[in-house]
Amino acid sequence: MRTLLCMTLAVVVSLGAIATVQAADNTPPAGFVALFNGKDLTGWKGLVGNPKTRAKMTPDQLAKAQEKADEVMRAHWKVIDGALEFAGKGRSLCTAKDFGDFELYVDWKIKPHGDSGIYLRGTPQVQIWDLNSHKEGSGGLFNNKKHPSKPLVCADNPIGQWSTFYIKMGGDKVTIKLNGKLVVDNVVLENYWERDKPVYPTGQIELQNHGNTLWFKNVYIRELPRK
Repeated sequence: MRTLLCMTLAVVVSLGAIATVQAADNTPPAGFVALFNGKDLTGWKGLVGNPKTRAKMTPDQLAKAQEKADEVMRAHWKVIDGALEFAGKGRSLCTAKDFGDFELYVDWKIKPHGDSGIYLRGTPQVQIWDLNSHKEGSGGLFNNKKHPSKPLVCADNPIGQWSTFYIKMGGDKVTIKLNGKLVVDNVVLENYWERDKPVYPTGQIELQNHGNTLWFKNVYIRELPRK
């Protein structure tokens, strides 16, 4: 009887712990703010071009293009069970605000053969993909040509499970941990759009897709003093 009671209490405690973890989703840790509120797309916008093409637009042209991009965004990005879900069509989801130096947490999940990434200051990208197809795993600065582009270790969780990025960007350098393991150590993020220039000092954060269903949640940021 005592053994059964202990087992029952253990189950209750475990269920309580799970409920606590679930309740904590989309609740930022101390010092961070949530970019995603877990309920709707407040604070996010659709993708218009890239930093180079946007800079050439007049304010009126940009406003009209943004209006159309937001319509596309709302058609293909939804909030399902406290997570951002991309339906597989459309374009990347972007923060309404630009950021300079920061620390960022984001949880992500993909399906088999998934391919995604996180753009920093509008620049590609912190890579996300299926480790069964890409044995080096996720987290590398995929578009780098001169500086390291691959992760130091493979730290992905199995496909269909949530993985967590910690990303720190200071100046033009990026440090990344994936599921608590260091995968990028203070590496220069190159300017994909203008290879002869350093990465832009500020820009939006983008949740990229390559035409497959994927999910994000627990997107937290802490802005840092500029170096």
